[in-house]
Amino acid sequence: MFTSTTTAPKSIQQQVLRIISKRKAIKAGRLRIGSSLSQELGFDTVDVVDIILELERNFHITIPDEVPLATVGDFVDYVASHAKAA
Repeated sequence: MFTSTTTAPKSIQQQVLRIISKRKAIKAGRLRIGSSLSQELGFDTVDVVDIILELERNFHITIPDEVPLATVGDFVDYVASHAKAA
């Protein structure tokens, strides 16, 4: 398991990691909060958009285009701060 530097509840963090890892069939254990989606993990814009859509569906939130989401932690933190209590 990886160490977390985010304050997100474990349940939200695990769900976000599962969604991200499922997109590229990456083991969730390989994802680190600081991992860059494009540079380290090879995600392209379409992958990121699909992840955003999946997160919006799962957590019933809207993620605006201007929100900077570059790392795994960016996604976890955004979802944790905007999702209703899971």
